[in-house]
Amino acid sequence: MPRVKYTDSDVALMARMMRAEAEGEGKLGMMMVGNVIVNRLLSNCLDFTDLRTIPSVIFQIQGGNYSFEAVQKGNVFYNRARSVEKRLAKQTLDYWRQHPSKYALWYFNPYAPCPPTWYDQPRSGQYKQHCYYEPKANTCEGVYTRDPQRKFYS
Repeated sequence: MPRVKYTDSDVALMARMMRAEAEGEGKLGMMMVGNVIVNRLLSNCLDFTDLRTIPSVIFQIQGGNYSFEAVQKGNVFYNRARSVEKRLAKQTLDYWRQHPSKYALWYFNPYAPCPPTWYDQPRSGQYKQHCYYEPKANTCEGVYTRDPQRKFYS
């Protein structure tokens, strides 16, 4: 059973996002970005309540702007998803999770050493240039467990 429900167009969109955000960090870096997208969909907490689809995560607006830089700048649409990114996106949607993105809800490239917290959330680790952050303890159980009662596409 996949981690979340998805369509072929969700796979292509997520693959484009993964490529736009982390192509320079290789396959593993792209999968970590994909994992953050899935975690936001599953979490239903903090800034990520009422998200029910992959597009709702990718096109989420926070503070008057899109959550992801690739959408803000538009480069998520510059390149079509290649078969390799689609395969990586599908793996992430189906089952893939790995530290430091395993429970992460945020990531960014600080172009400097990773700060220990980001918006008061603890750093879970770093992969190449991206720093990953997961929610503080006892603030977002949905990211740590998959709720089988949770309905998507409602």
